[in-house]
Formats: sequence, structure tokens, C-alpha cells
Amino acid sequence: MTQYPLIDSATLKNALESTQPPLVLDCRARLGDADAGAELWRARHIPGSRHIDLDRDLASASGEGGRHPLPQPQAFVATLQRFGVTPDRPVVVYDDMGGQMAAARAWWMLACWVGHPDVRLLDGGLDAWQQTGGKLAQAGAKEGAKGDASQPSLWVPRFDDSQIVNARQVSASDALKVDARSFERFRGEAEPIDPVAGHIPGAVCRPGGENLDNGHFKSAERLSQELPDADEVIAYCGSGVSACQTIVAYGVADRPLPRLYVGSWSDWVRDPERPVVTGDDT
Repeated sequence: MTQYPLIDSATLKNALESTQPPLVLDCRARLGDADAGAELWRARHIPGSRHIDLDRDLASASGEGGRHPLPQPQAFVATLQRFGVTPDRPVVVYDDMGGQMAAARAWWMLACWVGHPDVRLLDGGLDAWQQTGGKLAQAGAKEGAKGDASQPSLWVPRFDDSQIVNARQVSASDALKVDARSFERFRGEAEPIDPVAGHIPGAVCRPGGENLDNGHFKSAERLSQELPDADEVIAYCGSGVSACQTIVAYGVADRPLPRLYVGSWSDWVRDPERPVVTGDDT
């Protein structure tokens, strides 16, 4: 189990005013518009933050492995070094969708996949920062959205692939599969993105929005009561992004963290031989 995954706005504000401020990564993104996250960052962002891109930094090209497969390890190492990430400096990630797009993905990649010891997700995101009086900055005309670090790091982390499962492992595992998509997509009543509607056999639906209350994560007590319970859990969604918010929720509840099916539904339906269930059936 990693450390408690959240930080609140007041604590972040104090940390940024300290002599050893955290590295803050703006993870805002919009599906279907690869440039939207960088534009949102340019328009307004937490001062000193840098934009890390879902499609270019936190994923590789869609195709084999789904719509948002993980980048190759060497590519992600280069990204971490470019942003100046080291295990000695805390990292805070945020977005504007309760961690679902794509701050939780960044948190998972840093905390679970490469084992950074101090990564927190800003609870409530950019809205909470503003509501507590946090100032916003705009990018200068020559300031790049990637915000390349003035002092790149040399950190080469060890990757923990035990946190990941593929389709074959999902099929063979008795673990409970927790689907973070909407009830409509889970039941197969609507599928706006992938070519096949429905869900993985044996899965239960826990939409990411159910983990939140007014944009903030619910309390540890409520999440512990509400989250699907099993000895072993695999989290999935459409393409392995919003499922990471489910993993954060288990961390907030102080429960063992689920493993991530990175390819998720977008990978599962690439093989027409894999079974698909619709309705509320498991």
C-alpha cells in the first residue's frame, strides 16, 4: 500500500510557500481533443505547475493494447527526467474532473508503477484550489505547456509490472472486476466510444463519480462501506484512465489497491472471441 493519496488545497498552498515546494503537474485533458489540456493550462493554472499530457506523456499511441496503452518504460523515464522528477521531491497532480481525467492516471503511474514515494492527488482539483483562495497564473507568450524543467533529473526508477494485468490475466483471474464506467455503458445501453457495448463477465459497476461528493473524494469511512469488497480486485474502465481514480478511492479507504487492466474495455473488445455481457448480469 502506498501512502495516503490525497492532499487538500490548504496543505498544498502551504507546501508551495515552503523552502522545498513540491513539483505540481497539471493533468487536465479532454477526450477527442489532444490539444485541449495544454490550452487549458495556458489559460489558467496553479502557479508553478507544468502540464503533463495524457496522450503524449501518460500513454502511447492507441492500437494494440487499447486506446491509452502505457508508454514504453524508456519513454516514461525520459518524461520523468524532462520534468525533473526525483524520488526526493514530492509531486502533486491535479485535474478538473475529480481525478478522472487524468490526474489519477498520473498518480498511479508515479506511485504504483514506478514507486515514487511521495505523490498526492489534489482533492477537488482546480476548483477546490480556487474556492480556497488559491491564485491562478497564465502562461507567458513564450512559455511552453510542457514547462520543461530547468534542472532535468537523472532518475531511473524500477517499474513494477505486478500492478498491471492484461486480457489473458483478466480472463484467468478470480479477482473481482470493478468497472469505472457509467451504468449505461456497463449495461450496454450506450457506447459512445468503443465499437462494442457491454462489460466483462463477472464485473460489477462502480462509476468514478460515485467516489465523489461535491467534487471531493468521499470520506474513508463512506468509501470503505461503498466500494466493492473482495480479496483481490482488478479495476478497469474504457481505456485505463478513469479506472485509476477507482484505485485512488481504494487507497483513500485504506484498502488494498486493485491492479489495473490498462487496456480495459477498449482492449477487451479488440478480440471478438472474448465474451461480452450486457444488462445488469455479471
